[in-house]
Amino acid sequence: MPAQLTRLPATASVADVTAVLERDGGVIVEDLVDGTTLKGLWHDLGPALDAAGYGDSAFTGHRTKRISSLFARSRHMARIALDPLYLGAARELIERPADDWFGRELAGLAPNVQVSITQAIQIWPGETPQVPHRDDVAHLLPCPGPTNRVQVMVAMSEFTEENGATMVYPGSHTWERDRVPRPEEAVPAEMDPGSCLIWVGGLFHGGGANLADEPRTGLTLALVRGNLRQEENQYLAVPREIVREYPEELQRLLGYGLCPPFLGWYEQRDPNVLLHGD
Repeated sequence: MPAQLTRLPATASVADVTAVLERDGGVIVEDLVDGTTLKGLWHDLGPALDAAGYGDSAFTGHRTKRISSLFARSRHMARIALDPLYLGAARELIERPADDWFGRELAGLAPNVQVSITQAIQIWPGETPQVPHRDDVAHLLPCPGPTNRVQVMVAMSEFTEENGATMVYPGSHTWERDRVPRPEEAVPAEMDPGSCLIWVGGLFHGGGANLADEPRTGLTLALVRGNLRQEENQYLAVPREIVREYPEELQRLLGYGLCPPFLGWYEQRDPNVLLHGD
């Protein structure tokens, strides 16, 4: 029998979530998102999902709808990105210092985190399984290795094995490069609306086949090291006037901030200045 995904309550600590992610590569946090936020996300994103077409490849799904630019579409995304448990775990795993010489001093330099990708994903009846993959492939990163990406999938509808729940391969973030995932090792991330799956970039996973009569809908957001390129270009996806509406912490997560020691400046200044005045 394959391993099962660990489930934690929304009251769990960042240390609890981080420990499970380091061990298993993925964890389900139950009831992380409140009903009001979920309703707001459906209000903002539902019409766009209804109007979206299906994917055009086996990877994106011939019976799967996807929309992006979610921070431009819904201000409720701030609740997801700034969730203390998710953001805290991402920072704990990614913002780890590495010693390097800076002049005559040995400095502990650590990156920050930034938003990489946002998508609402709706898998419709008749969809086939997505190929298992690691999200770290977007940055051509070797595995196993340090954590460079932490992603969340919020269940906007019920996730079951029958309706296409994300299939996860627990522990695969520690596998050597030539270790191929086998179908019998996959575990469905079954969860109720408002619960979420959090996983690291080195974990094998993929969308499941939908054998049910209704679509299943999830919302995903990835945070990556600030010195990696964003997978979704947030500067184009989110107009600056909308970025100004968000709190400064989220503005910086969207890229309007510096990554230590000195990446991302504008005119040798913190780029957050562009959001305040002329």
